[in-house]
Amino acid sequence: MELNEAFDEIYNHTHMWNWGPDWEILRRVYLAFPNSYSILTPFAYSYLEEWIRSTTSEYGRELVNTDRTSKEYRKAGTKLIDLAIEENKVSKPEFVKILPEIKSYFSQSEPIDIGDNRNSVAHGYLHPIFWDQESFEKLIFDIAKLSKYARF
Repeated sequence: MELNEAFDEIYNHTHMWNWGPDWEILRRVYLAFPNSYSILTPFAYSYLEEWIRSTTSEYGRELVNTDRTSKEYRKAGTKLIDLAIEENKVSKPEFVKILPEIKSYFSQSEPIDIGDNRNSVAHGYLHPIFWDQESFEKLIFDIAKLSKYARF
């Protein structure tokens, strides 16, 4: 798959109101300015996590605790991927086979990482020092590979 085909695949399966226009802008910016990957990577990561959420019971509804109070936190990172695997293992086994490799995008933070970077959070991070053009394009290709399974 070529890069433009990957962008097409993402665009063709995304939520048009929420994400479609942004993906078109991302494509135009990146193709015109390939060094822009460092400012485009956070958007792609945000999209990836929201995309995964769209395949779970946490998408599009308010979550409540057993006492009927609103849950403050939703699953994120590897825990969100685990939820997607659990909830889709019967209905979409081909999709579930892809998800474990996506976990690499959500490396677990360690106590020594706290404060070390702007992306050190409980569910994982990828330090900006490791962002490069190759890793950005890999992220785009991986999102494209998953795209047809979205539930937007």
